[in-house]
Amino acid sequence: MSKRLTQNLNSAYIEAANHLRPSTAKRRIVAYVESFDDVAFWRSVLDEFETPELYFEVQLPGRDSLMKGKRQALMNIFSASQFGDSMIACVDADYDYLLRDTTETSRLINHSPYVIHTYVYAIENFQCYAPSLHRAVVTATLNDRPMLNYEEFFREYSQAIWPLFVWNIWCYRHDKYKNFTMMDFCGFVSLHNVNIAHPEIALTQLRRRVNQKMAWMQHRYPEAKKDYGSLKQELKDMGITPDTTYLFIQGHTLFENVVLPLLEPICAQLRKEREREIKALAVHAKQRQCELSSYQHSVLAIDLVLKKNTAFRTAPQMEWVRNKISALLALQPKANEPTYEQ
Repeated sequence: MSKRLTQNLNSAYIEAANHLRPSTAKRRIVAYVESFDDVAFWRSVLDEFETPELYFEVQLPGRDSLMKGKRQALMNIFSASQFGDSMIACVDADYDYLLRDTTETSRLINHSPYVIHTYVYAIENFQCYAPSLHRAVVTATLNDRPMLNYEEFFREYSQAIWPLFVWNIWCYRHDKYKNFTMMDFCGFVSLHNVNIAHPEIALTQLRRRVNQKMAWMQHRYPEAKKDYGSLKQELKDMGITPDTTYLFIQGHTLFENVVLPLLEPICAQLRKEREREIKALAVHAKQRQCELSSYQHSVLAIDLVLKKNTAFRTAPQMEWVRNKISALLALQPKANEPTYEQ
């Protein structure tokens, strides 16, 4: 019996439960997310919109299992018409924002008022927001010496991959993605063995790979010439610019194969610098050992710091997310406002 009841849990049920509570009780909106990692991210975002009258409860979609993921969050609930004023989904945009209305999922992502999405590819893209990376490195190493202009690096990186990114979106929109999949694209835009003394070398190698693939794509799909330019302009109109392409590529690839190969050697060097400084300033061996031990227990792995990074709040794309949430809340019944016809 209890399982049948949970299967019938929907927005109307939660709304009815809200009305059974005391008039002074907060209104509850259940927000379903894709995975455990998403809970903290969406909690930090939704916090901004809680009021004395309203709060969000972030949950995973699987009530009877550990199944997770975007499809689970959307289809298991939306297909049963369970979304509404008191039940929403908060998911990664993936490519669905860019695909507009070419698939069922993209139509749902782009048009349902009850689906809040990241606009950038995933939460990892926000966690790797370039203006926040110096602060993340300082948190990880306790060393504030700037070693790289991260904003400039990712601007050049984005400009380098932009033409190939447009090609990848073109393939997905024209059902030709099997010949140039997202994983193929990710292989071309990943960075390997970054020389932090000369990061421009990695960018030069990247441009070479992109140009080679561009030439192949132009030869393979000459028919794309007529609408490649219009697609490029459409993407710009949607807010994806050559300077910010990194925010719209696959989040896992950006995190694991671009940002970490860049930041890990930087953090390693900054930690060594700080340790050398401690050794040089220590008056005696005992002080040196105590200070080194204290420092080594205080530093953090950069990947863990990034996963807890909340400095993305200033990203322009976060304002798009806020606007979507604000539009959703504008649909909410006001205090003491009936939700049925009298």
